[in-house]
Amino acid sequence: MKKMNKFALTGLAAGVAFAALATTAQAQEQWTMTSTWPDNLDLIKIDQHWAELVNQLAGDELQINFRAGGTLMPGTEVFDATETGSIEAAGDWPGYWAGLNPAFSPLATTTSLFNAVDYINWIQQWGGRELYEEIYGQYDMMYLPYAALNNESGFMGRTPIESIADLEGKRLRLSGRDQGRVLEELGGSQVTLAGGEVYQAIERGVIDAGEFSTPGVDYNAGFAEVADYWATPGWHQSASVFGVMINIDAWDALSEETQQKLRIAADATMAWSLAWSERESTDATQKFLDAGITINQFSEEDLARIQDITNEVIVRGACENEDHAKVYQSMVTYLQDYAKWRDVSVPFNMSRTMDNLPSLEEIEACL
Repeated sequence: MKKMNKFALTGLAAGVAFAALATTAQAQEQWTMTSTWPDNLDLIKIDQHWAELVNQLAGDELQINFRAGGTLMPGTEVFDATETGSIEAAGDWPGYWAGLNPAFSPLATTTSLFNAVDYINWIQQWGGRELYEEIYGQYDMMYLPYAALNNESGFMGRTPIESIADLEGKRLRLSGRDQGRVLEELGGSQVTLAGGEVYQAIERGVIDAGEFSTPGVDYNAGFAEVADYWATPGWHQSASVFGVMINIDAWDALSEETQQKLRIAADATMAWSLAWSERESTDATQKFLDAGITINQFSEEDLARIQDITNEVIVRGACENEDHAKVYQSMVTYLQDYAKWRDVSVPFNMSRTMDNLPSLEEIEACL
């Protein structure tokens, strides 16, 4: 009798365990995630890092099957695919969607304004996160920003650019709505090309110079093979943010605990991304020098002129779209507020010390 009871209890325990495993298996969500980046551009490593962290942290509840950009659809189509639910998630750079809403432009990057620390501060503590969720929410998506990189390399090409005067009449590959407007004020013309096309455009002389990303990304994209000159700093994108678009129905199907794990993975990836990018940029700068590239730096006077034009472009754009104004109003408010501590901690402050900002009063008048 005791043996029978023991057998029965053992069988019951096994049944409970099997049921628990079956329930877990049924509860596990399977997501397809892709990216705007093909696997030959290093920026894809950011998307992969987040997906791998999620699979480690939430693997029992969610498994992300990551596919490189271009393997499921062209990178330009990932926004619509995520919005409609054809896929559950996609890594992106918000600036690619500025044609839908100009507010995506400052959510991606700024001209001569934020650096990476500013973006991290603003996202985490000054209301930036909520604005990403609000703007992407208009398209039935949740958004988790998970990377902030410092300023981009600058312009690389076969034509020397030593000052802003040299931009007159030049055809330059440049991303970003506001960036293009600033360049036009400086006498240059914006050429829009996908990142994978910049190398050939420089090589064939289609453009006088081009930019794509940070030195580490640009070097691995082969720019040292086709460029002789490098104009720096990359004022056109003083920092860049990347993140993941998530279909809202897929997001809502997750438990709050799993959603929190995705947010934790995003915050961890953001910290990793900045250090990863800065190390890659340091190593790549030396490689560019070893390859014989000539680096020309814009003067303080040139950068001050760029800042003046940038401020005018920001205010003008704010009055064209309320969402655009809302994002810049939040950004400039942060810069003014953070200055209380930032400017008294010089030279050990983490952010830029700025005394020439876009007019907050004029931006707010556009709201």
